[in-house]
Amino acid sequence: MKKSIKTVIIIFIINFALVLQGQTINRYGTTTANFLEIGVGSSAGAMGEAYVAMANDVSSIYWNPAGLAGLKSSSALFVIQPWFVDINMLFTGGAFAMPGIGVIGFGITNLDYGEMDVTTLEYQDGTGEQFRATDMAATLTFSRNIVSWFSFGSSMKYIKSNIWHSSASAFAVDLGVLVNTKFFSFTGRDEDGMNIGMSISNYGTRMKYDGIDVYQPIDISEFEEGNYGDVAGQFRTSEWELPLIFRIGVTLKPISTKFTTLTLAADALHPNNNAESVNIGAELNNKIPGFGEISLRGGMKSGMDDLFVDDTKFGVTAGAGVKIHLFGNRTITVDYAYRTMGVLGGVQAYTVGFTF
Repeated sequence: MKKSIKTVIIIFIINFALVLQGQTINRYGTTTANFLEIGVGSSAGAMGEAYVAMANDVSSIYWNPAGLAGLKSSSALFVIQPWFVDINMLFTGGAFAMPGIGVIGFGITNLDYGEMDVTTLEYQDGTGEQFRATDMAATLTFSRNIVSWFSFGSSMKYIKSNIWHSSASAFAVDLGVLVNTKFFSFTGRDEDGMNIGMSISNYGTRMKYDGIDVYQPIDISEFEEGNYGDVAGQFRTSEWELPLIFRIGVTLKPISTKFTTLTLAADALHPNNNAESVNIGAELNNKIPGFGEISLRGGMKSGMDDLFVDDTKFGVTAGAGVKIHLFGNRTITVDYAYRTMGVLGGVQAYTVGFTF
């Protein structure tokens, strides 16, 4: 049975790769709530976001719900990611391990665009008013190990977007699996074999903005006299899809000793609003007896170009982290990530995690 399932997974990966190569149409700019495409967590960001098969902490809520199944203790995670032009992104998440049942996690992502000046056709330099735009996603996740080498996870997600007096909302589902294989185990141990991870994110309803901002007086007969200039009118807004993302990835451990572990990771992405892309990353983890662990990470995240063209651009990512062991099997984790974004410069992420 185990061999049959692994064979099916390998065949699926091969077929998916062929589909990627045959895809030529990219639906740029056809989705909303695109903040859902911004990765969560410094560990993943430092590894070029090649994390779907690597996910093993609370940030798995975003990358691959199945990764939560590997948590043995209840955990919490706090992420601050300053973005461009004074945009700030925050993520808060927690997970509770229930022996014999699984792991339940929750996460809240909030993106604040700050205050901006209100402009109109008549007052293009501003009306003197200001407005604020925010995005939010609340996620509830359940994950468990089906067998020792296979885990499954799913998430229910509520998404809401606000622009001044208008808002839109949607519901979505995330699904993920994580498979541990014996393949390419350099130590001969099953747990050091190749991991395969797959996830589908943001499969849900469409979003449509509504609010008092879409109501405007209309002159239905501009060139006639009469009471035509103050007719109540409403802009008919369109419904927009969410950014659906299919991820598949693998990890290998070419070095795995008592004190040092080197993990290599690669992800392939197939979004519904962009070209296919590949992310790659690496993590060097060093255990220090009596203290904890120190990790160094690096990677490359592909840019906006198509995967199968010669001038595909990649952005370099890097970061580091430290895990401190406390009494009672408690830990504190601090991680940092930096990644380049081409002409936009670079962005940073700061993460603090607790295990209790």
